[in-house]
Amino acid sequence: MKLLIVDDHAIVREGLAAMLRLAGPDIDVLQACDGAEGLRLALAHADLDAVLLDLEMPGSDGMTAIPEFGRRRPELPVIVLSSSESHDDVRRALALGALGYIPKSAAAHTLLSALTLVLSGNVYVPPLMLDAAQPAGPAKVSDGDRTHASLSARQIAVLRMLSEGKSNKEIGRDLGLSDKTVKAHVTSIFRSLGVVNRTQAAAAARRDALI
Repeated sequence: MKLLIVDDHAIVREGLAAMLRLAGPDIDVLQACDGAEGLRLALAHADLDAVLLDLEMPGSDGMTAIPEFGRRRPELPVIVLSSSESHDDVRRALALGALGYIPKSAAAHTLLSALTLVLSGNVYVPPLMLDAAQPAGPAKVSDGDRTHASLSARQIAVLRMLSEGKSNKEIGRDLGLSDKTVKAHVTSIFRSLGVVNRTQAAAAARRDALI
């Protein structure tokens, strides 16, 4: 597994990298101090499996970087790791394309579980959202942040199978696609529909008569 940590605090990056390496000897960790450097590393390392991204950084902040990662590396999952526990920040980050949001107050095992969940093709929503006054649905974002829901024929096929409850592996087998390609399609589907999980994607697909 090869991961990229993007955070402007060196001590946070080093601590997180050390914890991840302890979780498995085959985990390789790259580090970047801001969104711009993170994007450069993401483009230079095609074998990255995921990005752990802070929100509050000088220059290119996390909210700006999330859709940029999605545009330039659409198959690469982005997981926000932030000190903010604002429900609005969680909703907005997920609506912009992040596939997980982990508060920095979370335990190490929570981070590892969330990472495993995202790498298996799902979305991690933190438990703090269960206590939100409003439902943890898609964030309300400005028109400049929202991606138009336009899906390709291949993505519609993936969405149909996803709505039938098929796993990424089953979808890939049926459509002759690699796991990474299926993950990229699922990420794009979530982003286009403004949803954060498979249940919401299936509901949105039926509501909009996409399947």
